[in-house]
Amino acid sequence: MERREPEVVLRYTMAERVVHWVVAVSFLYLLLTGLALFSPPFYWLAGLLGGGPVIRYWHPVVGVVFFAALVVMLLLWARDMKLEPHDREWLRHLRDYAAGREEAVPESGRFNAGQKLLFYLQFLAGVLLLASGVVLWFPLSFGRLLREASFVVHDLAATAAMGALILHVYMGVFVIRGSWEAITRGTVSRRWAQAHHGLWYRQLRPASSRSPQRGLPEARA
Repeated sequence: MERREPEVVLRYTMAERVVHWVVAVSFLYLLLTGLALFSPPFYWLAGLLGGGPVIRYWHPVVGVVFFAALVVMLLLWARDMKLEPHDREWLRHLRDYAAGREEAVPESGRFNAGQKLLFYLQFLAGVLLLASGVVLWFPLSFGRLLREASFVVHDLAATAAMGALILHVYMGVFVIRGSWEAITRGTVSRRWAQAHHGLWYRQLRPASSRSPQRGLPEARA
């Protein structure tokens, strides 16, 4: 008897989901404490997060955690984040994707070109935040010009990272329905995989006959 394909597809492993949420929660903390530390109108946030001395201590520590988690994420997704020839074609239809007209958008792999570029933007912002943050963390160890430049770099990188986060949440929650379930439960429907990441789905199908643990799990959602 021919084996019937399961209705759900494994989108993210437990390890990938844990790392994703470490990045998300740590960045949210950095965003709130950063606003309190660098923008006087938002200093009231410090009172909600333990007070000024507390957030001044934990902000750089959590910053290191955030960057370390980003590095782990890059290692987990290095193969899937490579820009492929089909990604250039996908980018030509970016406007259709943003408008939710996915029927006009070429098929993509596990991550589409927009997700890849957004990830690299976030990673670059993380590098700049860490480098400038170290200078601000140990100001007496660096010269005045480097300290002043680090303030500018830190602010610009934080703004870029914040913009990337807003876009990521907007697309995942309001445009591409089902993304939230993917990053919380780890699975998506077979129809969702075919519709949003057709190339990736077809690559997974041969693996299902060899190992149910990769791509197409046995259990239904």
